[in-house]
Amino acid sequence: MKIAVLGATGTAGRLVVRAARAADHDVVEASRASGVDLHTGAGLSDAIAGCDAVIDASNPFPTDPAGDVVSAFADASRRVADACEQTGVRALVHLSICNIDAAAFDEFDYYVAKRAQEKVVTASSVPHAIVRSAQWMEFALNPAAVEQSHDRVLVQDWFIQPIAVATVADVLVETCTDRRHRDIAGPEQIRLPDLTGRYLRAIDDHRKVEGVAAPFPEVSEGVLLASPNTEILGPGPTEWLAGLEHG
Repeated sequence: MKIAVLGATGTAGRLVVRAARAADHDVVEASRASGVDLHTGAGLSDAIAGCDAVIDASNPFPTDPAGDVVSAFADASRRVADACEQTGVRALVHLSICNIDAAAFDEFDYYVAKRAQEKVVTASSVPHAIVRSAQWMEFALNPAAVEQSHDRVLVQDWFIQPIAVATVADVLVETCTDRRHRDIAGPEQIRLPDLTGRYLRAIDDHRKVEGVAAPFPEVSEGVLLASPNTEILGPGPTEWLAGLEHG
């Protein structure tokens, strides 16, 4: 199978490329670095022409920091879906986030933008599947919830059930074939300050970790945890961190 990976240079995209090649697929790496611009559509159709499947692992934030995130994401997904239809792609796999329908996120622009993307993909005529992932292990230092300085790290008290990006990548590649919607999360519930502290110790970083309140209480109370229909996939934090220590 020939698979195009959008966002191929990103945190997830790099591992999707690796997973697809490990599964003996022919891979097209599509990103701004390769001349593909999801904000304009430049290079997109050429990049995916002849591909059997497209995995969208991109994060098309507007180039203007003051730009509308929701419109930018939705417009990018519309260009992707249109290009897939025009070039005869047989499967569009879209990476999203678990529990984004929760009312707690109605004022959270990034989650609203991901909802908008899902609506575009679902409304398209291209055979598609959406993979909703819990927060990644790498969220341990995500600036959305973590503020770093030279001597300490302030971490919002998110209650999460993180999954390894490598596992997410494997699922995305599998979904190109079976095209079924999936919700996936890791096997262990953990407070983000704890995950960040364990991650820093694993990479021999001894800065002090301090937990701070999250911007809205629901993320501390479990709105991000796996729902009953979520697939639970390892490794958990302990095994993942052990891999960092020995990697």
